[in-house]
Formats: sequence, C-alpha cells, structure tokens
Amino acid sequence: MRGMRCANAIARAQNTPAGLEVLENPKPAEEPELSTQAVPEKKTVDARVLRSVTFAGPAGRLEGLLNEGAPDAKIAALICHPHPKGGGTMHNKVVYHAMQVLNRRGWGFEFPVLRFNFRGVGLSQGAHDGRAEFVDVLAALDWLEREYARPIVLAGFSFGAAMALHACCHAESGNPPVKAVAALGLPTQAAGRSYGYPFLDRAKLPKLFLSGERDQFAQPEQLEGIVAQAADPKELIFISGADHFFTHQLSAMQQAMAGWLHRIGN
Repeated sequence: MRGMRCANAIARAQNTPAGLEVLENPKPAEEPELSTQAVPEKKTVDARVLRSVTFAGPAGRLEGLLNEGAPDAKIAALICHPHPKGGGTMHNKVVYHAMQVLNRRGWGFEFPVLRFNFRGVGLSQGAHDGRAEFVDVLAALDWLEREYARPIVLAGFSFGAAMALHACCHAESGNPPVKAVAALGLPTQAAGRSYGYPFLDRAKLPKLFLSGERDQFAQPEQLEGIVAQAADPKELIFISGADHFFTHQLSAMQQAMAGWLHRIGN
C-alpha cells in the first residue's frame, strides 16, 4: 500500500511548479567519512550513532544517513537537501546544522533524524527531475514511519524546502503523520523565474518559514506574500543580514529553528 501511495503521487508531480533552478553554493561535508557500518558521528559527549541506510524510492533505491536519537524520543525527523544542479546533497551545511538542532542533546530534542539524497544524487538511483522529487520525500517519510512509528517533523532547505512542502500538501490520506514542517530558505525566484505555493492554503499543520533577510532567491516582500496566503498556524522569521545560505549565520538559524520547535510544543 505504501508503494502505491508514492506511485499515485507521481501523476500529481505534473501539477508542481517547473523544476526549481536554484543555484546552490556547494560546501564541503562537515562530518567524517562514513563506512557502511554504524559509527559515532563525532567523539563528543553529544555524539549520536550514525547509520547509512537505503530504501525504495519511485525511481530506484535512495541512500540516506540516519542519526539515531534518544530511545524515548516521541518524534522522528526528516531533512531534505538543496538543488542537485548546484551541488546540493544530504551533506550540505544548512542541512547538517538543521540536523544538529533536531538530534543533538544540547538543543533539547534528541529526535532520530533521516537525511537522504534525492534521485540521481550520490548513490541514489534515478535521474534528477525537478518536479517529482517530492515523491522521493514521501518515500523517505514512509521509511521513517516504518522504522519508528511516530509523528514526524519535516524540514528542507531551498529546493528541499519546496519539495517538503509539496510532500506535505499532496500526501494522500493515511500517509505518515507529519506533525510540522520547516521551510529554510524557501525560494520565490531563480534564473528569471518566479515560484508560488498556492497549495499552502490547505496546509493546516504548523509551518516555519525561515530565511535570510538578504536571501538572493527570496525577497522579503515576496516571501511575506506567500506566507500571508498560507493556512494557520505559521511563523515567518528573517535572520538579520543573512543570505540564502545563512553564511556566517548558521548559529542564528539554529537558534530560530529551535525556538520555533519549543513554541509548537516538541
């Protein structure tokens, strides 16, 4: 039945905006090289076991990394990476820092967190599409639900934020229970195109829109207009002086994200 959900969603991919041509800023990975075995991510008192995982996606096998959480965590989390054409992968700096907020003990949540590579990225099978990647998100949500059977906080950065929002709003009844969604650096314009998200008027789960006030792919007034049309509850936060990639402002991004999570009761 879960495979049928993702298969049925492929047809709806044609209704998503044209592929987001957002130029991402490739960054080196900020974590150690990984083997296929579970290994501690870093040797600190806050370390969590990191596991390499694979799961079935609509275009083939998808590779992911799972940061295990506290044994009694009541919520799991999924984070989606930025645009593959700009070098976006699950090792992206913004994705990695968002994972820390959700997973590390010091932030107060300790959720198990899954990151994965979209189709055609890294060892994930298939080819980049630009529209249908939201179905990859649905496949990742299904895997996470099977693994943990608990509500899920969904997050994404840039292209990953757009795909996460599409996944929330196009999911069929009975899909994994997404408790809340955080859109980091949601693009509203890129490569001469503008992007809208009219489906957000029916997204009634808690939503965070977190961007830099100098985001080159989302002018504040454009993002404010999109958020104004979205259903409640919602929160819009601009990081003062930050660009699309939260350059030199990753700590401020983390603090804003953690504050929102505490406010919605996680």
